[in-house]
Amino acid sequence: MNEADTGSAAAFQSLLRSQRVWDVELPAFDPAAAPEEPTALFHAWFADAAAAGQSEPHTMQLATVDEDGLPDVRTLMLHGAAAGVWEFASHAGSAKGRQLAARPKAALHFYWAAQGRQVRVRGTVTTAPPAAASADLHARSTGALASALVGRQSELLNSLDELADASTAAWERAQREPDAEAPSWTLYELAAEEVEFFQGDARRRHVRLRYRRERGDGWVRGLLWP
Repeated sequence: MNEADTGSAAAFQSLLRSQRVWDVELPAFDPAAAPEEPTALFHAWFADAAAAGQSEPHTMQLATVDEDGLPDVRTLMLHGAAAGVWEFASHAGSAKGRQLAARPKAALHFYWAAQGRQVRVRGTVTTAPPAAASADLHARSTGALASALVGRQSELLNSLDELADASTAAWERAQREPDAEAPSWTLYELAAEEVEFFQGDARRRHVRLRYRRERGDGWVRGLLWP
């Protein structure tokens, strides 16, 4: 490493260590008062995050595994959460779609810095019926439909001009045909086997509550050391 690189690395490290964590008043969380199943608590925490001004509380990280066994992660939007099932969508031919087809296990991660909270969800992923995927797509914005109509997600792109042309054509079609279908658009359902709620604490006495699914619809709750 040359002198310039060393200086740049040192400057970055200094900047990194100067960043503050949870420079806000954090809410209390009493795990003893938590509901019997995790979805109700997720709904409450989501509402709290939105009310606290958290930017894009509906965004999350989705982790999958590729064909070589390497982990992969990306940020996308939550499309629904009910009865222990979290929903998201993508193209079946995308990297995540191919990975889920080969290994239908995944993890989700939500981070709401406005309240020092995280939620981690792990489970098995299945695809919803095509009619549900179509309804999901057409409940969203014109821009979302246009993006779905472009398709080709994760394929190699020759140039930004090619993308601009395809996007323009897709926007025009989405405006002209609001009911247009995107055949590869897929709604995924992650049936949670484990859900963890993390409440940060300024003194680092973080509270971690984990739900683990029993047979059927039952859940077992337990605390974890931070």
